Amino acid sequence: MTHNRLRYAAGSDVGRSRKKNEDSFHAGERLLAIADGMGGHGHGEVASAAAISALALLEEGPFPEDAVAALDEAVQEASRRLRDLAVHDPALERMGTTITAMLWDGSRFALAHVGDSRAYMLRDGALYQITRDHTLVQSLVDDGRMSPDQAAKHPNRSLLLRAVETSGLADPDLSLRGAHPGDRYLLCSDGLTAVLDPETLHRVLTTVADREEAVRHFIELANEAGGPDNISVIVADVDAVPA
Repeated sequence: MTHNRLRYAAGSDVGRSRKKNEDSFHAGERLLAIADGMGGHGHGEVASAAAISALALLEEGPFPEDAVAALDEAVQEASRRLRDLAVHDPALERMGTTITAMLWDGSRFALAHVGDSRAYMLRDGALYQITRDHTLVQSLVDDGRMSPDQAAKHPNRSLLLRAVETSGLADPDLSLRGAHPGDRYLLCSDGLTAVLDPETLHRVLTTVADREEAVRHFIELANEAGGPDNISVIVADVDAVPA
């Protein structure tokens, strides 16, 4: 009898262009999550930190029977926290954040996603993007009106159609995914994927075995490519543990 264990490393960097880091992240035994805040005047960091603090409660207490429902409720709680913060300080009214989060139950992940942070899975040597950007350019690609290459270079590529905002209602994409020993996962803010192509992500994930080193290498590469945004990265491996 074997069960699986999650091993992980995470890091974040302000990048080369921004004065503040408005990303927040959590990497723990159950939860991997990245939030990329927006709203100007430092309000993005308020939004992302509030979202991550709501999600981090999933690390506590007994594991939920329905991981997808629990993760959805945590995203809704994050949205309510943003609404409450804006009620007390109207200057925060325009803030919001992306959320990409994975809740691990030992054999599967619940996945929740809003915005343009991303999650990737490396399985059997192939890299899969397991989230879909909630951006205008992605919707144009989906409709066949723009190629993926055009989308990657589009000046408005980060224009979001969906985020967790102060309305108090969130609309995450939700799924449940089986995990296999040997799977490797990458969660990242768009500060990484805006400057590194999927081939580079694949190369680092397949050639840098050490998770901490992979995280550092990703951040270095993004900064060498200009570091136009904050960069947050989580690399996690699913390992089989003999009982």
